Amino acid sequence: MIRPNKSSILPIIVFSQFCCTSLWFAGNGVMGGITESFSLEGNALGYLTSAVQLGFIFGTFVFALYTITDRYSPSKVFFGCAIISAIFNLFIVFEFNTTSSLLVFRFVTGVFLAGIYPVGMKIAADYFSKGLGKSLGFLVGALVLGTALPHLLRGLGWFPSWRSVIYATSGLAIFGGIIVLVLVPNGPYRKPASKFDFSVVYKVFKPSNFRSAAFGYFGHMWELYAFWAFLPVVLAAYQNYHGIIEFNISLVSFMVIAIGALGCVLSGYLSQKYTSKNVAAFALGISCVCCILSPFIFLSKFQILNFMFLVIWGMAVIADSPLFSALVAQNTEAEVKGTALTIVNSIGFAITIISIQILNTLELIIDAKYLFLILSIGPIFGLMALLKEKKS
Repeated sequence: MIRPNKSSILPIIVFSQFCCTSLWFAGNGVMGGITESFSLEGNALGYLTSAVQLGFIFGTFVFALYTITDRYSPSKVFFGCAIISAIFNLFIVFEFNTTSSLLVFRFVTGVFLAGIYPVGMKIAADYFSKGLGKSLGFLVGALVLGTALPHLLRGLGWFPSWRSVIYATSGLAIFGGIIVLVLVPNGPYRKPASKFDFSVVYKVFKPSNFRSAAFGYFGHMWELYAFWAFLPVVLAAYQNYHGIIEFNISLVSFMVIAIGALGCVLSGYLSQKYTSKNVAAFALGISCVCCILSPFIFLSKFQILNFMFLVIWGMAVIADSPLFSALVAQNTEAEVKGTALTIVNSIGFAITIISIQILNTLELIIDAKYLFLILSIGPIFGLMALLKEKKS
């Protein structure tokens, strides 16, 4: 294995994370093409998005239960999962697909994404003890850009069909996995778990600081993926409501989601001065306000004002994520750090299933401008968890 300098490790992990997490919303970015090609129902968006989330939840639970990330080389786990998830992502292009097969393929893709996102954070934690919040800010920023990439690829119109976007994202994931395997050895702060221990799954929640970080993260996750998944839906409703002709929904969706990468990096730097907990609470507060104001912004005809509002929201909605992960990693023992990150991710993504399905149902019942109001529940809950810890 090639051994690069420590200073180059973070950029390598960040780039690989970006490549591999492009699989996450690969289906969302080309949902129109998939729906048309396979004659899917109108609510396919929510079900296919939830299939990935459910797969990720199952995968993270298995990874945590068997302490895979702490007992085996994280780089090898990352590589193997990148290859398998890329293959199952490719399966959705086949002509024989039905709704059921698409759900299965997206589910399995999600299962092996569990060996990419939290494992990438584990690798970073093995290399960076000080300034972990800043390091994870770059890493989660890569996740954001990877998530937004399919919207960009589709919005720019460079690819002849939606299938080309799927080919591109799978190719990127394979490349990202190879880079980690070849260039990223085990980190200096890695302490492999010596034995298989089921009890780790619940023991990590005993420290109050850990619980505070975990519950704050859960509140954040209630909002995050539902916002990302239904942003194109709300934008389409906005376009129809105001009769706007020239409006590239895919490109706007990309910009609003992608700007979150800047929010992650900025929050990482701010955490070094104002602490991770304070910056996370500030970002949650902004997200909460945006949820509440969203119906009023929807009614505004000023596109520039609305776009700036969404940019601020896009930064705030993800800015706290790396800080919660840093707090989780810092408030658990080194030997079970990977498992702690994985189990918290598993529960957090389980929560996204609930919020996504609620919005999926409400979309058929209420006006689109009110959809994001219910997402404010998450930031409120997260803020309560953080404030309770401050008082204790």
